[in-house]
Amino acid sequence: MPAAPADSALYGGLFNDPETARLFTDSAEIRAMLLVEGALARVQGTLGLIPPDAAAFIDRAAQEVQIDPSALAAETARNGVPVPGLLAAFRKAAGVPEPMQYLHWGATSQDIMDTALALRLRPMLTLWETRLTSLLQSLATLAETHADLPMAARTYGQFATPTSFGAVVAAWGWPLIGWRDDLPALRQKVLQVSLSGAAGTLSAMGPLGPQVRAGLADALGLSDPGHSWHSDRSAPGHLASFAAGLAGSLGKLGEDVLTLSQSGLSELRLAGGGSSTMPQKQNPVGASALVALARHVIGLSGLIHQSALHRQQRDGAAWFGEWLAVPQLCIATGRLLTLTQEITAALQPDLAAMDRLLQSDHGLIHAEALTFALARQMPRPEAAAAVKALCDEAQATATPLPTLASRAYPNLGWTPGDLGSAPAEVTAFAAKAR
Repeated sequence: MPAAPADSALYGGLFNDPETARLFTDSAEIRAMLLVEGALARVQGTLGLIPPDAAAFIDRAAQEVQIDPSALAAETARNGVPVPGLLAAFRKAAGVPEPMQYLHWGATSQDIMDTALALRLRPMLTLWETRLTSLLQSLATLAETHADLPMAARTYGQFATPTSFGAVVAAWGWPLIGWRDDLPALRQKVLQVSLSGAAGTLSAMGPLGPQVRAGLADALGLSDPGHSWHSDRSAPGHLASFAAGLAGSLGKLGEDVLTLSQSGLSELRLAGGGSSTMPQKQNPVGASALVALARHVIGLSGLIHQSALHRQQRDGAAWFGEWLAVPQLCIATGRLLTLTQEITAALQPDLAAMDRLLQSDHGLIHAEALTFALARQMPRPEAAAAVKALCDEAQATATPLPTLASRAYPNLGWTPGDLGSAPAEVTAFAAKAR
């Protein structure tokens, strides 16, 4: 098993999301850090903090220079951050010492790295929103198609009352609407510039420091928090919380698919994977990976939240902990979304299996509805006791409960199988999802 399955040639097809992963390559990080350095120089030149001609040279060079990530490995291991090595390589590649002395003026490594991460998270959040929107469209269509398809609802793993498969699908989709609608607020909290200087005071920039930070935010299309956030790890915490919540909602769908496709129930037909020894098997591989990835994301979220325990003005140990967890969390969350779309597209309800299960257990699934029908003619406690006696008789005689009820109460006017608000739930969900 490789150290990082998402990066594996063997396991990547199961766990990786290439579109998200490309934002977390060494090259992507270096390119983002150079863009931050160039924009910082441009803003500082405009404000007169550094010579305008030097600022223009740095900005242009930052967009043109090519730096090999592997050339920075030794210095990164020694310094704990890649920025000192990057700056040295940038100055050497530029070949003009005079303007390059103004590179990285008054900033610190964490400013560059946290801002560069925000630049890479921006297209990632757009990608997630696109996928969520597409997934909700698919779920809305699936729910509408089966809005009136009866099936057995379960509570505590036991048959409860009838519902519809469309309502089950709508229940999967409702929380995803909430996560989609939370994305604008998440962007505001996560996509922010970091410019604080060595210890959070911007002292090297003098009174122009706050203006530089605001200008850098504007130049990069990020928000300006208006203060230092080196030791305030709320931004990655918000990202982690969002990912964990979304993973919980998608993982719930996976758990339901696993349950509904298991032998003996088989209410869903899936495109499954094969077994090495049992030729009859079609294993629910996608749903299994979905649940595993959901648990993984939730666990990584906890690791990221631990970085909130950030000592003093900057804490290398807490910060390094984020580096280990954030890329994995983002890639796994991206894969959760694509995997859920794949699973949803392949779902096929087995109508015969659903009907068979509704009729199983002698129709006891209709006991609640029968109780309330009887409660219109007698006090509810008496109705409940009467239905309990009919349930016992149904089990003892293997006679369906609706048959016994029609014999005992021929004028009740009760028809089993009422789906209640299930179809209306589907209609409301589909409208909101679209």
